[in-house]
Amino acid sequence: MSQPQTESPTLRCSVASRSTGEPLAGTAPTETTYLFLEYAGAWGRQALEESRLPEAVRVLLGSLTGVRVQLIRRHGGISGPGVRIFTAHVSESAVRLETAVLGDVSELLEMDLTPLTAGRGLDLTPYPDELLLVCTNGRRDVCCAELGRPVTAALGARWPEATWEINHLGGHRFAATLLALPSAVTLGRLDHESAVLAVEELQAGRHPLGFSRGRAGVSPAAQVAQLHVVEETGLDGLGDVVVTGEADGVVSLSADGTPWQVGVLTRAGEAVRQSCADLQGKPVMVHEVVAAGPVQA
Repeated sequence: MSQPQTESPTLRCSVASRSTGEPLAGTAPTETTYLFLEYAGAWGRQALEESRLPEAVRVLLGSLTGVRVQLIRRHGGISGPGVRIFTAHVSESAVRLETAVLGDVSELLEMDLTPLTAGRGLDLTPYPDELLLVCTNGRRDVCCAELGRPVTAALGARWPEATWEINHLGGHRFAATLLALPSAVTLGRLDHESAVLAVEELQAGRHPLGFSRGRAGVSPAAQVAQLHVVEETGLDGLGDVVVTGEADGVVSLSADGTPWQVGVLTRAGEAVRQSCADLQGKPVMVHEVVAAGPVQA
């Protein structure tokens, strides 16, 4: 019988991951529809379920199939006025961002959220600016708090409107982690200095390759393939290399109009402790590019 796991007081999963050279590519979130809800209270390991949101709101949000619901807050506990929500729908080539400010979180109960489950927007106000979402939930993983909060402070000092803390992005061992929208690029192994430089690269329309985990909203294999083609071609503009399809381990892409195909082999790798709270290792998926090149006419 397996024993319950408790927090390891000494392990830092991000240090262990970095020391083994574990690749970042292919570890971005794969969900395509998101709902971000401002909640300035304390976050538990299961942030939504353990929040002090009204029970009816928690039940509603927990029932949304195909939607990744995340709590966000400003660094330093600042909140309001009102309750900000964002929705994001990620397609292969674009991201649709919308926002609204609710007078009270219970107003969610009066909204029709079902279009989100079909991958559509809610016809809220289009949000033309960027979001910088940094995982800081120490209840979920110590590294996210220790490394994420200084990153949030640095970004918030530079881009106060864009910067939010978020309760979970996955991949604790790649802390500090960040999801940038509307680019949908997910970054890892950031510190307070490299985070600012990476965001500057994104704002200039370029991939910060050394920190990229991949573009959210596509499969891990597609993330790996896209980054591989960017590195091979030097086409590092955010819209230069686009995933156009995937079948049987082969990812199709367009590189500045030139069709490419990349074969990616995915297999289970060695077991590693994927979180500071893990006392036992779990296998990680390894994505290997086995063939790549432009498609000959």
